[in-house]
Amino acid sequence: MLFLPAAAMCAGPGIGIADADRVSADIISKYVAATENQENAIDNESVEMDINASLPKLQKSGHLRALKKISRLRRSSYRVLSFQGDNTVKQQVIARYLQAEQQGHGDKELAVTPANYKFKLKGEQDENAGNPVYVFHVSPRKKRVGLFRGEVWIDARTYLPVYEKGRFVKNPSIFFKRVDFERAYTIQNGRSLPEHMTSTINARLVGRVELNVTYSNFAPDSSTENEGNLQPAMAVAASN
Repeated sequence: MLFLPAAAMCAGPGIGIADADRVSADIISKYVAATENQENAIDNESVEMDINASLPKLQKSGHLRALKKISRLRRSSYRVLSFQGDNTVKQQVIARYLQAEQQGHGDKELAVTPANYKFKLKGEQDENAGNPVYVFHVSPRKKRVGLFRGEVWIDARTYLPVYEKGRFVKNPSIFFKRVDFERAYTIQNGRSLPEHMTSTINARLVGRVELNVTYSNFAPDSSTENEGNLQPAMAVAASN
């Protein structure tokens, strides 16, 4: 895997920091345009989620499959397809994760954009598939729940995000000491779609919390499914 520092991306005599800054600004500008175009193109859609969560210290785990519906207004609801495991994990880990995802979905104040983050170009590297990406270090402009310090990888062809990792700068609960995560995206039909997310939470009382989410079967959603079959995030905890 090749990694080129930011300075090396501006090869040639007499090219210095100012030129590197212009390169960085150009990449970020194209990234913002690409993500905005993606948001504007979103209509009603659905996606399947496989969520595995565990509390190793308590030897408890659970696996939930759900269908997530997303409206053109960026509102999310869920239908539980199956659940196996301990109800404590479902109620205290999985349902709370879905609630946080639901609340953050479409929130522009949590978006990874220059309005909310400082971007610093670290360099360029090739992904495993051979596609070049730009690697940025990001740090939030405010200390707020949902914002993180870490990295964002931007595809050099589409300027869409393909990978994020970091640590949240403010814990969503007093029971959490530290929350680390990684998110991988796949680009399909000009859109960056979530593919996989892993998170490790260092929590008080219960110790380590491990969470893995896989997304699949993104599709336009024109169904008129009975809303009684759909639930807000926290209602998932009470579902059978």
